[in-house]
Amino acid sequence: MTSTIFTGIAELVTGDALLDGADHSEHLGRLSDAAVVVQNGLIAWVGPASQAPVADQCRDVGGRAVIPGFVDSHSHLVFAGDRSQEFVARMTGARYDGGGIATSVNATRAASDDELRALVARRVAEMRAQGTTTVEIKSGYGLSVHDEARSLRIAAEFSSETTFLGAHVVPLEFADSRSEYVDLITGEMLSACVPHARWIDVFCEPHSSHAFTEDEARVVLSAGRNAGLGLRVHGNQLGHGPGVRLAVELGAASVDHCTFLSAEDVEQLAAASETTVATLLPGVEFSTRSPYPNARRLLDAGVSIALASDCNPGTCYSSSIPFVLALAVREMSLTPAEALLAATYGSAKSLRRNDIGVIRAGNRADLTVLDAPSYLHLFYRAGVPIARALDPVGCHGH
Repeated sequence: MTSTIFTGIAELVTGDALLDGADHSEHLGRLSDAAVVVQNGLIAWVGPASQAPVADQCRDVGGRAVIPGFVDSHSHLVFAGDRSQEFVARMTGARYDGGGIATSVNATRAASDDELRALVARRVAEMRAQGTTTVEIKSGYGLSVHDEARSLRIAAEFSSETTFLGAHVVPLEFADSRSEYVDLITGEMLSACVPHARWIDVFCEPHSSHAFTEDEARVVLSAGRNAGLGLRVHGNQLGHGPGVRLAVELGAASVDHCTFLSAEDVEQLAAASETTVATLLPGVEFSTRSPYPNARRLLDAGVSIALASDCNPGTCYSSSIPFVLALAVREMSLTPAEALLAATYGSAKSLRRNDIGVIRAGNRADLTVLDAPSYLHLFYRAGVPIARALDPVGCHGH
């Protein structure tokens, strides 16, 4: 097995609060003039360059900063079609309610497997070029047994973090028979999708006639759990609602959006901080002219938070975690250190993964290099493409 040492690291952000010799003033586990040894795809050693062991190969990153690869724990990459006109409409005052998803469903159903595969490959490459090394990919634009199963089958070619989202919205052909669609999701569709999925998700949103009620969402999530899938929830996006309460009640790994939260919601999330992560998706608020989640309130209450892109064709067609980080600091009152931890360690926690999101011996060698001497340049130089995954391997969830 060949080992490679990465040297010339001006600043290494490990995220490891236990690393000896690191500066933990911001809980980032930062080292100056550092080195990392990688062997067989795993991190073998981390520390000051002056103490580094001998390795078979050496790669000098030339005084750049290295951080954990971004973990994008919420994305919808399997889709075809274009909804750019919706963005234009929202910028002039149109309100998002989930109805536009039908446009993507029609285009996705009409696309061939090869067309969808090529689209996902391009989006994953785009993510990796911006520093993302793990991506969760949801279905949800097929909404039929055949199209949900093939969406997940294609997604699984790019990540093991695949999520069955048949309960995205009620498709038009079931508009007058919602209960029949819920029965389909929890029966034949679930059976077809389980072999290709790790998670099940539901858009629980009483403020949208297209989404699912609390009772419907509980039925869907319970069926998924009984089939062996982990639970995730779209909740509290368009207004106050039951999403957070349901996620905590059922022990979901993550409840995503969390834009409108009551004091009770925050208390419940804080009490469940070891189990349920609040995943914030500020790219959606940017793209829909909605209020941003109060991330400061959540952190101060002791809630575990994550940041993710929610890359999707309707409400946020951006794959850029650096963009999300900049929004989190500018609009949600997070410090740069808090935002970076949320998009690495926090997102890994939301996927119940401890082998990614932190640079420590034994973890996956998922490293992102910045064309800058410090992680602060992610925020200082917002909009400039300075982050990229360090090695040529494709974005993964394994």
